[in-house]
Amino acid sequence: MTGPGGRTVLLGGTAVVLAPTPLKGGGQAAVYTVEGHDGIVVKLYRDRPGPEQERRLNRMLTMAPLGGRPTDRSQRPELAWPTAPARSPGGEFLGYAMQRFGEPEHVQLVGLFTRAQRVRLFHDRADWRFLLGVSWNLAFMTARMHHENLVIGDFSSSNVVVDANGFVTFLDCDSIAFTDPVTGELFPCLMHTTDYSAPERQAGGPATRESDDFALAVLVYQLLTAGNHPFGGVPHESVSESTVQDNIAASISYVVSPEVVVVPRGTVDPSVLPPELLGLARAAFGSGVHNPGARPSAEDWLRALDRERSRVRVCSVRPMHSYGSHLSGCPWCARAAATGHDVFNLGPVAVPPQPTSWRALVAVAVLVLLVVILAVL
Repeated sequence: MTGPGGRTVLLGGTAVVLAPTPLKGGGQAAVYTVEGHDGIVVKLYRDRPGPEQERRLNRMLTMAPLGGRPTDRSQRPELAWPTAPARSPGGEFLGYAMQRFGEPEHVQLVGLFTRAQRVRLFHDRADWRFLLGVSWNLAFMTARMHHENLVIGDFSSSNVVVDANGFVTFLDCDSIAFTDPVTGELFPCLMHTTDYSAPERQAGGPATRESDDFALAVLVYQLLTAGNHPFGGVPHESVSESTVQDNIAASISYVVSPEVVVVPRGTVDPSVLPPELLGLARAAFGSGVHNPGARPSAEDWLRALDRERSRVRVCSVRPMHSYGSHLSGCPWCARAAATGHDVFNLGPVAVPPQPTSWRALVAVAVLVLLVVILAVL
């Protein structure tokens, strides 16, 4: 059934009209805005959902995760949790409604991985200090969800959005794995994104806290290196094009073993990470790849990131350049001087004025004196 704009659906018994075209769509579902209701969207499954999916949603509607945590009044919800089932006028289960999180108030986490997007979406705010704060918020949310026995499962840069203050919100909550606190029924996560999937997930294993910890490590590393994936590049002995998924499965990361990988051009050196954070990354991308128990937990990342937040230095030449206190000089200025590419500023790279040495000043003074003497003679 369609209305003046698009399809009519029932949200908790109330008829609403969806926009004619989806706001975004994927292989399994499409998300539509609701005419006259800017604050909500409706996710409709492409294939008719089965009774298990409907039961999952109904149980989620009885839960209020993170509901007891106090937040700033200006902060939006941290989970795009379902708010009502979406049904056809005849009562057929189609999907669900949730709060809307979109531009310009919220942008996908992947928008922080490129300079142009950072500048466009966050202007002069998205320096390294900001990315460190987003990493902290991401680790906090992961730890908090694990504390409430929720497993994110499909954890990627596309399923998280960020606001102007660096607060994060998780989308696609209908794929989260949880055990119903009332019935004890387990609802697993069947989705995953390959570039963030630990080997056991790629092999068809269930989503766990440890698989979330792997994805978190990848995302934190990407944030702190302005978008570089720790499993990028091609192994030296590879006879064909290697993908990130292949490198994860083979436990090949340039962060741990740079000598075995042809590192992509323009890759930020891992040394920009403070030693404690780099140690966690190497544990996650080394022994932790095939040993889930060796992966740093979300709490490990949270504590280490918290310590670094108070130690950040700001460049005296370019205010948009901030960096870890373990470095004696600005790595972003050094990189800009060497490559002509400024990770955090648009436009041509400005070369800072160089101080004039005392020898040069003496030489100039002597030259001027000689000119004066010759003029007098």
